[in-house]
Amino acid sequence: MTSMMFRVMSAVAAAALAGSALAQTASPATAPKPAAKDTHKAQTIAQHRAMAKAHEDAAKCLESGKSEEQCHEQLRKDCRGLGVGRFCGLKHDH
Repeated sequence: MTSMMFRVMSAVAAAALAGSALAQTASPATAPKPAAKDTHKAQTIAQHRAMAKAHEDAAKCLESGKSEEQCHEQLRKDCRGLGVGRFCGLKHDH
């Protein structure tokens, strides 16, 4: 192989590698959106923590001697917009 052919082949290989690297970096329109996934995950985690806090506060309310009706009313207020149903997505058998 002559040195000229080697340089041409090297240039072609380099161009192919560069093209391959460019193909791997997708444009913003076609790139997967991990940020949206991460945002959703963060929101879900925050919702679970908020629901857990509301239920923990309800348990503390009951421990303090307040009536079940008072504590459940506060739970309903704390859970508004978080869970499904009146009790933040959880309901006991009693």
